[in-house]
Amino acid sequence: MSPECSSCHGKGFIVKGETPCENCNGTGKVKSVNLVGMTEKDLKSLLGGGFCPKCKGSGKIQVREKCQACGGSGKAPVCEVCGKAVAPGQEFCNECRNVRPVYKLSGACDVSDLDIGKTYLGKVANLADFGVFVNLNDQTKGLIHSSNVSRTYVPGEEVQVMINSIKPNGNFDLKPQNFKEIKIVNVEKNLPRRKSSDVAKFIGKTVCISGEVVQVKQTSGPTIFTIADEDGTVSCAAFTEAGMRAYPDIGLETMAKAVGDIELHNGAIQMEVLELKKLSDAEAAPIKETIERSIDARAAPAKVEFLVKSEALEKLRPQMEKVAKHIRRAILKSQPIIVRHHADADGICAGVAVEKACLPLIKAQGDSDAEYHFFSRSPSKAPFYELEDINKDLTMALEDHERFGQAMPLIILMDNGSTEEDLDAYKYAKVYGIDLLVVDHHHPDEIVDQYLIAHVNPYHAGSDFGITAGMLGTELARMINPDVENKIRHLAAVAAVGDRSEAPERAQYLALVGEKYPEEELKKMALALDYEQFWLRYNDGKGIVDDILNFNDEKRHNALVSLLCEQAAKMIGDQLDASMPHVKTMDLPSGAVLNVIDVENYAHKFTFPAPGKTTGEIHDLLCRKYAGKPVVTLGFGPDFAVLRSRGVLMNIPKMVRELRDEIRGGGVNGGGHLVVGSIKFVEGMRKEVLEKLTQKIGQAPVG
Repeated sequence: MSPECSSCHGKGFIVKGETPCENCNGTGKVKSVNLVGMTEKDLKSLLGGGFCPKCKGSGKIQVREKCQACGGSGKAPVCEVCGKAVAPGQEFCNECRNVRPVYKLSGACDVSDLDIGKTYLGKVANLADFGVFVNLNDQTKGLIHSSNVSRTYVPGEEVQVMINSIKPNGNFDLKPQNFKEIKIVNVEKNLPRRKSSDVAKFIGKTVCISGEVVQVKQTSGPTIFTIADEDGTVSCAAFTEAGMRAYPDIGLETMAKAVGDIELHNGAIQMEVLELKKLSDAEAAPIKETIERSIDARAAPAKVEFLVKSEALEKLRPQMEKVAKHIRRAILKSQPIIVRHHADADGICAGVAVEKACLPLIKAQGDSDAEYHFFSRSPSKAPFYELEDINKDLTMALEDHERFGQAMPLIILMDNGSTEEDLDAYKYAKVYGIDLLVVDHHHPDEIVDQYLIAHVNPYHAGSDFGITAGMLGTELARMINPDVENKIRHLAAVAAVGDRSEAPERAQYLALVGEKYPEEELKKMALALDYEQFWLRYNDGKGIVDDILNFNDEKRHNALVSLLCEQAAKMIGDQLDASMPHVKTMDLPSGAVLNVIDVENYAHKFTFPAPGKTTGEIHDLLCRKYAGKPVVTLGFGPDFAVLRSRGVLMNIPKMVRELRDEIRGGGVNGGGHLVVGSIKFVEGMRKEVLEKLTQKIGQAPVG
């Protein structure tokens, strides 16, 4: 691209002076007009304040002279061979004066880009009695007439040909050339850059776009490049041979320019690529800056008022908006998103809220299948990011990167991610450069923050686990996409009852949806989620979960929730009938009641409810029995213990760290909330761990 002319600064003319405007005789005012014979132009001038339309009210007109330095083009003259600056009127610099330029058409060029008298590089296409056909590119073919053929040509042979004439119908005649000292000059299609938001206006036409390659997908036919600019993305199909990678030098994050024909493919806009090339650093820099500036502005989260009055939520707003912005940026840049959430009602509600906010934006950004390629939601059995989870996510991400040319994902952890137990998984993610966001309400450990780009946790605002992940997820989803508010607002209430929140925010969220979903109905949905997730294991169960949360058919929702709650209640009843006779109860010196149950030997295994929920159900029953008294329930197995507490001020994460230090060879780890959590240890040290644990429970104050 020629640089701007320094004499006229790209205008193509020089201002030599000014002269009085002939239209208004230098007054700057519009002439008097005949209202009867007034033209539209006269009317616009009159309504515009009566200013002369020619001089815009100045009364003067510039005297302009064509710039002699650039011949009026506005571009500095450069050598056609090497691109160096030359004197006005010259085509070649001194070094290239004896070198013959031979022009090579890019794939997007057509007959309109040819100049009579110039020599081009081509390939012999086929032979005929009346001459030799030569391709200058895949879509431009000319003829060397037989009268100019003086030797034998072979199909596929590279030749130099001069444009002899171009006929009105687009056919052109060629003359063979054979210059020895040549310089190949690449000719590109000179088209204005179009933005992705505009390409739908040019169906059936050739356009030029430029931006960042965010996906490269090889199909059994063409290679599909997804190019993102400041407004969105364009799917670009490039074909060499069936199943063969086109433009192998163009990869993810490449700043590229594509020229091609805009077509409709299965109802979606797609470019059929004629030419795709990397942008030089100088060309890419301003475009990348424009894209980043636009995406940054568009990624700004919605300014919403929280659904409830909460001082803690207001303190968390900056971090929540930061998380929302990172998620919106990922969507706008076509970066895959993985949501990992704890496999209980609270975690599910948190993950589903964000899912419902993201999917419409992802669909609007990409093609009809974009939601399947760029978003996934997966439950985590433990309330932290286990090595099993990160390995599954990494394997899937690397496969998608290889098969579909996708970027590595943004991972959002909900109702998990705040504790030391997450560190091993975080170290995996760091190796692969994966960004992590956490929205959690478990007691946080500061050490995890070095691996996170944003971290939302109510403990950071002086609150506690009573503000559940589902509450946070619902508010976060409204920041990401406020259009989903009416659809998801009940999820915060389901999470509140499902996680037994006692925070002031609980009552507000329940009141918000109470007319449609009474508390008993919310509890049924929460139980149905817990029950169904037990059977789903590691599957997100999207369709079933949507029905439980009433996103589809209400009649089916009612029938399904009723069925699941009936089955869950029966299994819980069976479990309690088997377990309750074996609960051992003792009074602690602190005044608390400690209940202990061996869930390995005195509860049904491998069925619902699992040991953790079994302990919770026993705890709820005993809390009603010992109403008004502090109660702790401890369920244990060969290598684990589950704790539930009411009115006893324990700090389970702290207790886990102390047990790890105090019991050598115990292999103690675990965590959770301050008063609700689980602990793992080696089976051979169960007696020592449980004795120490019981001592610490007895030492905990009540309140």
